[in-house]
Amino acid sequence: MNVNDFFKQNKTLEEVHWRVAAASVCGRGHEKVGQLCQDAHYWQKLPTGILVAAVADGAGSANLGKVGAIVAAQTAVETMCDRLTTSPLPADDNEWRSVLNNALAAARTTVEAEAVACQLSARELATTLIIVVATPNLVVAAQIGDGVAVASDRQGNLIALTAPQFGEYINETTFLVSPQALDTAQITLWQGKTAKIALLSDGLQMLALELNQGKPYVPFFSPLFHFVAQIKDETEAKDQLVAFLRSPKITERTDDDLTLLLATLS
Repeated sequence: MNVNDFFKQNKTLEEVHWRVAAASVCGRGHEKVGQLCQDAHYWQKLPTGILVAAVADGAGSANLGKVGAIVAAQTAVETMCDRLTTSPLPADDNEWRSVLNNALAAARTTVEAEAVACQLSARELATTLIIVVATPNLVVAAQIGDGVAVASDRQGNLIALTAPQFGEYINETTFLVSPQALDTAQITLWQGKTAKIALLSDGLQMLALELNQGKPYVPFFSPLFHFVAQIKDETEAKDQLVAFLRSPKITERTDDDLTLLLATLS
């Protein structure tokens, strides 16, 4: 059954509901120099049981990296939502790839326009970008730069939807405004019974991945997915997530900005 058949045949789809907890916090390294958190996240839930989410990480060396991250995440999500609410769902991999590429391109164009309005080069708003569209039976993801998106099926198996993009050195990456960004973007489609989703910025990837194999690190994700499954109040859950990201078990192992977006299907 493809995703369009699923949506046609399920008369109770309006009862499908995503619960989301997400937070971005400033890393110790940025706090020490008085710099704002450069990360951003954004999501929307559609009444058709679809979650559209994005995480962006503004370059620390960019004067308005935070602005670039906010603009990119919001534009990407809103572009995807407009497409998914005004036209039939993409029918195959190629169509999904085209739709995701369009969202990335729209985000890039908007960031570049914001740079012009600020009388700055686009490089001053450089940011990474991860987009995920999740349905009960399918997840698609697109990524430029580092960070990672992970899915969990209903048996608890973890699926790495994306992997960090590194440059010549491990602390280098591709940004949305980089010349070859759209050509080298990762785009993934995974079909299966979706249960949970996680998006995170690069500040957490050393904790979240077995970097030698590129696999999600189960001891990192298991308690987080258990946490998101228990959500009853999203505002309270966000506060708990902020506390987790600021806890010594995290801050003693990374001083970068941290963003974590968790979602569960109920």
